[in-house]
Parts: sequence; C-alpha cells; structure tokens
Amino acid sequence: MITYKTKGVCATEIRFDVDNGIVTDLVFVGGCPGNLSAMTTLIKGMPVDEVVRKLRGTICRNATSCADQLAQALEQHAAPAK
Repeated sequence: MITYKTKGVCATEIRFDVDNGIVTDLVFVGGCPGNLSAMTTLIKGMPVDEVVRKLRGTICRNATSCADQLAQALEQHAAPAK
C-alpha cells in the first residue's frame, strides 16, 4: 500500500493501491469520516486518470481538499521515476 502525507487538510495521510491503472484500495487517515468513507466507496475500481480528472482542483480550504490531495497523490504515483 502506498502512503501519501497530505498537506493543508484534516486527513493526515492517504493510503492506496493501484493495479493496472485502477484504484483497488483506498484509506484516508483522519478527516471527515462520512464524506471520506463515501468517496472511498465511489472511487474503488475507478481508473486513476478518471479519478484525477474528476477530483483535481476540488477546493475545501487552504486551496486544496482531501479529494484534491488524493488526485495529487495519484498523479505523483503515476509520474515516471526520475
């Protein structure tokens, strides 16, 4: 499972797995349990590029949100290693 430390949101980290470009597991640590649980249920099984396209730029506070942080985490994971 990949761990991403969030910035500027209530959730402190996001843990996720991706298999063949599909989000297969997703856990938010901290944050709003109801909203994040619902988001997790909706996102599991979705292609990474679709999740990023739909959630990138979603703002809650501090110019980001848990959804935006997930999009950033997935983009970072998908970026080729340098």
